[in-house]
Parts: sequence; structure tokens; C-alpha cells
Amino acid sequence: MDRFEWALTDEDLASAPAHTPEPVELADLQMLLAGSYAPLDGFMSRADCAAVEQHGRLPNDGVWPLITLLIPDVAVRPEAKAVVLTDPEGAPVGALHIAERWPARKPGHSYLSGAVRAYGDGGLPFHRYRLSAAEARHHLHTGQTEAPDRAGASRVLGFYADRPLHRPQLAQLLHTARQLSAQIVLLVPVAEPGPDGLEQHALLRCVLAAADRLPDPLVVAIPLHRREDQFADGALRARVAEAYGVTHLLSTAETIAGRGPRVLVPRALAYDTRDGQWRDANDVNPRFARLPLTPDEIAQLLDDGETLPEWHTPPGVARELAKARPPRRQRGLVLFFTGLSGSGKSTVAHGVAEVLREEGERSITMLDGDVVRRELSKGLGFGKEDRDLNIRRIGFVAAEVARHGGVAIACPIAPYAAARAVARAMARTAGADFILVHVATPLEVCEKRDRKGLYAKARAGLIRGMTGIDDPYEAPTDAELTIDTSQGSVEDVVDEVLDYLVNGGWISLPES
Repeated sequence: MDRFEWALTDEDLASAPAHTPEPVELADLQMLLAGSYAPLDGFMSRADCAAVEQHGRLPNDGVWPLITLLIPDVAVRPEAKAVVLTDPEGAPVGALHIAERWPARKPGHSYLSGAVRAYGDGGLPFHRYRLSAAEARHHLHTGQTEAPDRAGASRVLGFYADRPLHRPQLAQLLHTARQLSAQIVLLVPVAEPGPDGLEQHALLRCVLAAADRLPDPLVVAIPLHRREDQFADGALRARVAEAYGVTHLLSTAETIAGRGPRVLVPRALAYDTRDGQWRDANDVNPRFARLPLTPDEIAQLLDDGETLPEWHTPPGVARELAKARPPRRQRGLVLFFTGLSGSGKSTVAHGVAEVLREEGERSITMLDGDVVRRELSKGLGFGKEDRDLNIRRIGFVAAEVARHGGVAIACPIAPYAAARAVARAMARTAGADFILVHVATPLEVCEKRDRKGLYAKARAGLIRGMTGIDDPYEAPTDAELTIDTSQGSVEDVVDEVLDYLVNGGWISLPES
């Protein structure tokens, strides 16, 4: 693959326009700058993208996902030689020498390709554990104490620690490292929450707490984003591991494929209660065997405020997980009602809030749709883009409330599934729970109520963009709870929501 050339001067960079990439693009930029995507030294060219889209691979270089930079046309004028890429706060992180520009399918946007270089002092989290691929290989080489392999190179056992390490994983790593006489590298993806929703800083703390039980492992935080294509994601992980000096990669639940280090499939282990050791499950008498806890079992123990058992989880890891995932009664919560105008969502939401305030057990913040439109989203219209922005603002505020252990109750119409998904993701990223309540009151009932007279105006053609009339409502397929205020009294429906919260462990109410 042809490598890009770098021929920019300081004057070119000083006059270059600035652009803040999307999170995946920013993570890719950081991986490129760290040499983690070798031999790529910049965003892919048009020909590269065509090859990946058609065949899933680059010519003569195996499987790759797309590594691209999409920009609005207004952000970078056509004659620009470079663009400075910044973090979300606007601080420069790197610069791109524009080698090629071509139109994207998204109107008003183009792709840029070219070499990248570090530029500026943009803040990068996890600085202490961020090593470039070259720095990691140097560390492994200078700290080499293990026997070389047949080719004369030191063996390095890599593992993607995208979940906390419990005793079964530690036993796997120790056993495999001893068999190979290998050094251990723990690669911790920190570009996004882990597969189980654990926030990145909490994940790194959990890994570090477990690393004390391994023989001098190298812990590296890498801004690697998961790809939707599991095969391409596995191939990219293998490439990145190879760039960091890994010769043998202990497989995780994700598919690992493609070129790179030798992939090892972990054994099935069981805990032997006779002597407290983890062994191959086939070597333990079933009478004395305990299987590893499943992720759901671990989550349930944490939700209930139970301490993870020491036979399964080192105390240091258990403490970090307990801090990151407190019991549901102490954890932040976003209770998000969605439904048509007149469905009763605000009435029910306020009823739930009133009961919770009377109990005084949780801090409650109401984000009523009409109030938000007046205070937080004043000036926004009712087109799709403005509606999505309104929900994004509600989601942001709700997530910040929940981040600090509060309960945020939101009740906008929120007609579009994608915007609701953004609100859910914001809550999860904040370490909070998210409950979507679909107030599925039929349209004809909502029209009969028509407290604001909006349906009558929409039917008369006086207003446009009325959800349910001339604008769509995408009914949720992922709601945790569905209610209908046309069935029973408001008090009954409020009780239905409260019962769900009690049964789920988020609140407790005195028995009536």
C-alpha cells in the first residue's frame, strides 16, 4: 500500500482550518498517531475505501474496516492544504495533510485522505497508560526476561481487557504465560464504554487492580472503537496487537481473525472447592466444581448490593466494580417517557415524581417537554433535525443528573427511535440506568382529549408537523415498560410504573 507523504510547513499548519471529528474518527486519529494501525499512516484514500467496501480488504494487505475522515464541505475550503483536527474542547490533537478529497454520499460532506501528524496539546485521557506502538515494543524489548521463541524473538502474550479481569481470566493468563514463557500485555480499549457498559476509567481501574496478581504485565490504554462488522473488528484487533509487539493473542468472546499474532483459544476452567484452585473443567470432579459466574450473575449481585465472592473476584477488583456499579437504589436513573401529545405521559410522569418526592429517598429532576422547550430548547422548531436536537439536550441534562446519583424524569414526545437511542447511550455512558416507558395511548383517545387544541388545528391544516397526523411517530421496540392511560385511572398507571421501579430494585416504598 502506498504511504502518504508529509510536506507541510509550520505556516501551512498555522493557517489551516480546524475541525472536530466524530468520536470514532477522533479515536482512529489517535490510533494512527500512535502507530497502532501500521502500516497505515493516515486516513484511507478513495481507492482504499473502494477496495474495502467491495472486498472487505486492501490490496495485498488483508482485512480492514474503513478508516475514514468525513467533514462538512463548509469546514475546509477546496484549496486548503491541511486541516487541524481537534478534541471536543477545540484543542488541537493532530493535523492532516490533504492528499485527496472526494464527495460523500451524505449531502454537503466530503471525505479527506492523507498523512497525519501529532499537532498541538489536545487533552488525551489515560495519558499515563497511553503508549505508542513503538514505546510498547521498546518497553518489552528492554524489559525482556523470558526465553525467546524458535525465531529468536521474545514471546509476548496479549489480551484485550475490555471487561474486568476476574480470577478465571487471571488463571488463564497465568497458565498460558507460563506455558509460553511469555511477557503479558493487557490492551485496554478506552474509546468507549465496555461491552457491559462499564465506563472507561472504571474499567482501567479494575484492570489495574487485577494486574497486581500478574507477573509484571504491561498495561496499555488504547483508543480502539468496536466495529459493527465482527470479522473486520477481529482482524483490526489482531493488527493492533501485532503493532504492540504481541506474538500470541489470548482470544476473548469477540471473533479474532486475519493476519497477526497466533490466536489462542482459552480453556474452560472451573474452581475446585477442595483446594481453591482454578483448573481445566475436565480435571475437576463435578461434585467440587464451581463454574465462573456469568456476566448476568455478576450484574445481579452488584445491582443487589452484594459483595462479589472472593473465590471468583479479587477483592480489589470487587471494590472497583462496587464503586462503578452501585446498587440500583443508589445508582443514577433516567426514566424516559415517550408518547403522542395527549397520551398522558406528562400526567403520569408528574404523578411518579410526586410519590418519589414524598418519600424523599431519591433526588428528583423533572424534564417536562413543554418546560424544556421554553427554557432549554427555546427557538427550536419542530422539524426532524430540531426535534432530534431537543431530545439530545434532554438526554445530556438527564445523564448529568443521573451521573451524580439522581433520578431524571423526562417526558417529551420523542417520536424518533434514533434520538431516543442517543438519550439511552448518554445515560449508559454516565454510568446510569435508563428505562424507556412507552405511553401507548391510542391516537383516537389522544385526539379526543386534545387539551391544547393541536390535533384540531392539524386536521384543519392550520399547523404542520403534528406527530401522529402528518409527522410520524416511531413506536418503540425497545421499551422496558408499555402503559396505556386509556385503560384505568391515572393512579392505576402511576402505580404500574412505581411497581416496575420497586420490583427492579431502583426504589423502595412502604407497604400500604
